[in-house]
Parts: sequence; C-alpha cells; structure tokens
Amino acid sequence: FADKHMPNGWWTDEKVIAEGKKIFETRQLEYEYKRKKEVAKEGCAGCHSIDEKKDRPKKRGARDFRTAAKVNRFSDSYWFWRTSEGVEKTAMPGWGKELSEEEIWKVIAYEHTWSHGGKPAAHEHPEIERTVEK
Repeated sequence: FADKHMPNGWWTDEKVIAEGKKIFETRQLEYEYKRKKEVAKEGCAGCHSIDEKKDRPKKRGARDFRTAAKVNRFSDSYWFWRTSEGVEKTAMPGWGKELSEEEIWKVIAYEHTWSHGGKPAAHEHPEIERTVEK
C-alpha cells in the first residue's frame, strides 16, 4: 500500500468530497467481528458519525476524524491501507472488497475535511509520521 496515493487534486475537489460523503453515509458491508456477522448498515457513518449528545463518534473506539492532531499524523497511503484492510482486533472492517480504489479515496477525502472544520484542505502536514512501509 506504500505506493497508493490520493489522486491529484482530490483532497480539495468538492465534487469528489461530495461523492465521498454519499459513500460514507450509505454503503453497507456485512462482516464478521468476534465470531458473529454484523452489517455496517449506515456505512462508515454507523460508527464514525458524531453522536451530538455525547460529542464523540457513534461507536466507542471509532476514530474521531475531527481531531486534526491525530488525523494529520497519518499519510494518505496509511489511510488507504486501514480503510481497505480494516484494523485487526477491532470492529473496523476492511472495505477493500466492497469499494473500488476510487471510492475509497473519495471517502478519505471527505473524512479529511472533518479535521479542517468541514472545509477541503490539502493533506500536506509536517506532522505526518505514520506511513505504510514498502
């Protein structure tokens, strides 16, 4: 995954971001977690959308994409890897068989806006320290 990178201009392309939002909110995936089948009925939003009453993601343990200090530490290839493959020993499923590479990048572009006050921004952060090794 080290050679995977956001297509040129997509971090700030409002059309791409809008398409990513739609995928984030609607795509479903059946997956197995702790030996039982579950369905991500609301797509990524089922876990990562913000519960307004608690001011945190809907599912405990889901990454809060509003936290720039955490989001901006990771490279685009790292985000692609995690979205595609999921996170071992967590409820985060891999979406790589359900979504195309293009759809994954669109979702990542949308999620990235959360750490920038809902606005598109290039992912050029000096604090990037986590990447995927070759």
